[in-house]
Amino acid sequence: MSDEIITRFAPSPTGHLHLGHAYAALYAEAAARNAGGRFLLRIEDIDGSRVRPEFEQAIFEDLTWLGLNWEMPVRRQSDHLKDYCTALESLRDLGVVYPCFCTRAEIRSEIARSPSAPHGPDGPLYPGNCKNLGKSERTRRLADGASYALRLDVEKALLSLGENAGRIIWSEANTGQQAVNGSLHGDVVIARKDTPTSYHLSVTVDDALQGITLVTRGLDLMPATHIHRLLQELLQLPPPKYHHHRLITDEAGQRLATRDKANSLRTLRDQGMTPDDIRRAVGIAEE
Repeated sequence: MSDEIITRFAPSPTGHLHLGHAYAALYAEAAARNAGGRFLLRIEDIDGSRVRPEFEQAIFEDLTWLGLNWEMPVRRQSDHLKDYCTALESLRDLGVVYPCFCTRAEIRSEIARSPSAPHGPDGPLYPGNCKNLGKSERTRRLADGASYALRLDVEKALLSLGENAGRIIWSEANTGQQAVNGSLHGDVVIARKDTPTSYHLSVTVDDALQGITLVTRGLDLMPATHIHRLLQELLQLPPPKYHHHRLITDEAGQRLATRDKANSLRTLRDQGMTPDDIRRAVGIAEE
């Protein structure tokens, strides 16, 4: 891995940026600038049902208003589906993915029948309904055109890594080296029938292809690092270092959400706030 610090800010154009986004972007840019490194912008737009062109344009306008500069061209995930297909094929070759035909309702129902089902950071883990489907049944359902998601078979993934599975670590700026818990999230979705990727797969591939050496992001995404490091090992990708920073919250202590228009940068700008006001509001000068 290069000694040069290369960071990125990777918003999804599903709404207007808010104060939390401003903090994340300013933090990543400062981490690169203070080290004489590079700051990249990436548009994570694989959720076609929620992405809007006007929100992407607003991202550029808001970040420019904040005074940020980034390298061109901007990587847009929807332009690079072949990269994710290649990674997905590698995982298929390893035999560590399987199709899951369960609907969300079926998964909820199965979990309800098993109150002692294991939980992860995001709630109950996938109960594994489709994990042990026979080959003929899988083939039949695929031939019938059934909808499906592709899940990572974590058990097989760890077995494929042999002794190295217990040695996977990642470097966190606040807490030092962390050991990966590959089973923390269970068999996560890494692609779908109509979209050959997911957040977990695309962010892992993107960070490697863009040469990201330092991932700065909110504490809420720290648990996801366990999956990302596992995917990096499976795909033989170089791991970056990580710094999970504090979250910007509202008066009730809740993490800001895109749907919260009151804290959007557009609204605050219309109310007369300046970029310096935004920096003070998020306390970026204190970091």
